[in-house]
Amino acid sequence: MATRKPISLLKGDVSGIVYPDEPDRFREEHVDALLEWCVKQGSSDITIQTDRPIYNDISGVLYPATYRAMDSSDMISFLSKIYGADAPARLASAKDLDISYEIRPDRYSRVRFRVNITAIQAKGRDAAQITMRSLPTDPPYLSDLGVEQAIIDAWSPRQGMVIITGPTGSGKSTLLAAGNRMLLERPHGCGKMLTYESPIEFTYDSIKSPRSLVAQTEIPRHLPDFSAGVRNALRRKPNVILIGEARDKETISAAIEAAQTGHAVYTTTHTTGVSSTIKRMISSFEKDERTERAYSLMETLRLIVTQVLVPREGGGRIGVREWMAFPEEIREKLLDMDINNWANEIQRLIPLYGQTMTTSATIEFEAGVINKRYYLLLTGGGSGE
Repeated sequence: MATRKPISLLKGDVSGIVYPDEPDRFREEHVDALLEWCVKQGSSDITIQTDRPIYNDISGVLYPATYRAMDSSDMISFLSKIYGADAPARLASAKDLDISYEIRPDRYSRVRFRVNITAIQAKGRDAAQITMRSLPTDPPYLSDLGVEQAIIDAWSPRQGMVIITGPTGSGKSTLLAAGNRMLLERPHGCGKMLTYESPIEFTYDSIKSPRSLVAQTEIPRHLPDFSAGVRNALRRKPNVILIGEARDKETISAAIEAAQTGHAVYTTTHTTGVSSTIKRMISSFEKDERTERAYSLMETLRLIVTQVLVPREGGGRIGVREWMAFPEEIREKLLDMDINNWANEIQRLIPLYGQTMTTSATIEFEAGVINKRYYLLLTGGGSGE
């Protein structure tokens, strides 16, 4: 094993320290120790890629965690340890792999990751990239995330749909988990909560909630897809259903059906903005059923929150959010309109029943929390360069 001393790649910046126990060749028995070290450095995402050093993402900035690039032998060790011996064959069949991975340093602690493994090309050869998102064991509190009180107040409808949106890596799952924690820890609990996730990120084992019962199902480990999850949920008499992602018309339809039948449904989509979320979900349906599905969606909507994560002045990242609540009078008003007019009307209503991204970014910028570059990016004012 190499005996190199750690060095700082950025002078005075401890986040630039390279893994001090880097071996000359990674084998399976080295993997967990490296990952645990990366998490201790504050890495939110670890990227392991053929012909590149391992990288830590710390507060949105990439730092090399190893001196040398990973060759095919190193990658086989990581793939086998994290996924299994059949990982190369699965990647060769043009499938990416989404799994969870867990390290247990001792009897009382564990380190969890959400993992994506994707085949790539490197230097003209088939290769792989492993992306590992570090997951806290316990979900945070909404107050820890700085979530606005208006969002918290609208978070728990008796029935209907709450949609959390944003780009990849925007903290949607973390926000949902914090909301789940609030529901579970209420004095009267939340009844039976069923979650369908791909993969399971946060767990609720340590949360004390005598009037709540939560069961987590991983897609596709336990059920084949999210739409199958919703159908499964409706046979189990839940009060709250969490659907990890409404990514296709089958899942969206199933979520709408669940919300129409008296359940509180929480889900995510990869969209940015309240108005664009509704437009994207409606557009997933065929033209001949689009209007009917749009009205069904609007009948069930209770809250849409769009979140993006940006660097915070002084370190770390902060969630900046646009949101809008959909009380009964607003749903009725929109249901009386042609769906083609919804986008403009919703954009007009956001300041009255929520807050625009521009307003949220302005508040954070004027408070000195984010810098001008990210303020301009969030408000459409240019790159800020």
